[in-house]
Amino acid sequence: MVTRTEDVLVVAATRAEAAYVPAGLPLVVTGIGKTAAAVATTRALARHPDPSSVTVYNLGTAGALRDHMSGLHEPGVVLNHDISAAVLRSLGYDPGERLVVGESDVVLATGDLFVTDPVVREALAARAHLVDMEGYAVAYAATTLGARCRLVKHVSDNADEGAMEWPELVDASARVLADWLTDQL
Repeated sequence: MVTRTEDVLVVAATRAEAAYVPAGLPLVVTGIGKTAAAVATTRALARHPDPSSVTVYNLGTAGALRDHMSGLHEPGVVLNHDISAAVLRSLGYDPGERLVVGESDVVLATGDLFVTDPVVREALAARAHLVDMEGYAVAYAATTLGARCRLVKHVSDNADEGAMEWPELVDASARVLADWLTDQL
């Protein structure tokens, strides 16, 4: 349990996802996508006198890649799903596309693609349970700077054509995420 708010950094992609985060907690709204998330998280941690004392809580919505997935999850692994990892490895480079961030068996795939296509969903489901657009970037920035990172995702949709309803679904997820955070702190 974290007791000092200066050791907490809450990171969310949108104001809608962070709508119910308790007042007084340090909050960064990154914007959508990996680049925005990485830059905003890095900037916030770089301002902290000791990033290694910070726990980053990345709260956000996620699409379910498997039909039985619903509710709140804290992934233990996050993948950068839209990088050509195999090609880069064949060229002798390690793209570091897989980060272990916890003990859960739930895998989150992060990419700059808003998943609604059933073919894409099926391919991602072979490697992951959930999909989002920022988790990997937040985790990469946090771990690179020595901060702890907890990814907390609430399933808002099934990463299919129903994902286009996200604007109407995000409020329910934001409430669950804020309740979880309040219980943790």
